Amino acid sequence: MTTGTHVLSPPERYDDPAADAVRLALVTPWQGSAGMFGLSCRMCSELAVAEINAEGGLLGRPVDLHHVDGGAEPGAVASEVAHLVRTGEVDAVVGWHISAVRRRVAPRVAGRVPYIYTALYEGGERTPGVLLTGETPANQLGPALSWMREQLGVRRWAVVGNDYVWPRASARAAHRWARAHRAEITADLFVPLGTRDFSATLRELDRSGADGVLMLLVGEDAVHFNRAFADAEMHFRRTRLSTLMDENMLLASGPRATRSLYAAAGYFEDLATSDALEFTGRYAQRFGASAPVPSSLGESCYEGMNLYAGLVRRARSLRREDVLAVSEDVRYGGPRGEIVLRGAHAVQDVYIACADEVRFDVVARLSSGVSEK
Repeated sequence: MTTGTHVLSPPERYDDPAADAVRLALVTPWQGSAGMFGLSCRMCSELAVAEINAEGGLLGRPVDLHHVDGGAEPGAVASEVAHLVRTGEVDAVVGWHISAVRRRVAPRVAGRVPYIYTALYEGGERTPGVLLTGETPANQLGPALSWMREQLGVRRWAVVGNDYVWPRASARAAHRWARAHRAEITADLFVPLGTRDFSATLRELDRSGADGVLMLLVGEDAVHFNRAFADAEMHFRRTRLSTLMDENMLLASGPRATRSLYAAAGYFEDLATSDALEFTGRYAQRFGASAPVPSSLGESCYEGMNLYAGLVRRARSLRREDVLAVSEDVRYGGPRGEIVLRGAHAVQDVYIACADEVRFDVVARLSSGVSEK
């Protein structure tokens, strides 16, 4: 990729790599509700690979990417990735994609190569060979709901989510939190991926009596919900909390639709740490000031690449068994600082931010050094 440009549509496919390259299948969405995340994910991954290669690659070999559309039907994604692994075309699988895809990919590839899943997810993944760097309800959702109760007085929640595993399981986690904290979930409202008309959902939401809305919507679905929410003037009466909301989604929603909107994540573009600021600077230097915001989702792919590089360098091997053997010994750096794994999950801080039109203002650190339990 040429420095200074951010055009990656369609994503490059490296069909003629150097024979000795270490090849990684990068599985990110190019279509569907999550498609709007794909460009940032690919660009952050390209930045990580460029930096890894500038440091000599892995075991003296350059790193190359084989792009896979993680926004396709989950079974089709799993078949494509499994073929790449079975034929020896890739040495590992890395990427951000929804849990419905992960659940189809993991059993088909994690027994052969390392599989680094960078997305926030519902928790509970225990397939050997899967390493997880994203947030889970244990360190993200629960602490965020507690902060909203303590700081904003929100005690009655309605869930609005897409109808698949991550929102459903996260809603169950929210119910467990509510029972333990004398709060209430007054409605569970699920819609198919790709929903654009939220009029019926908003009517049910209005009848729910909730003063907070827990948004478990993906990408474009969340954007359309935000706009409809504002059109119904609900943003004057109810607060929203999302565990999947980035700066690109704020921009697509528009300033009017982001009033009283909070998000919880391990990274925000405006996170004021030296590591985060240095990452933003390197990203802008490579892709230009007009590039899409790297966001928490793109940053997660950058981390996934650096985790794999750290594992290989520590193990001095590409073999799955050798890489996994050092997975709880390796520490890898990134925009969020130094990260370690425990039980195949990242130990990480999580922050809460309030939308300020089309940017986020980080207002609190929710947890420090908490991993999946």
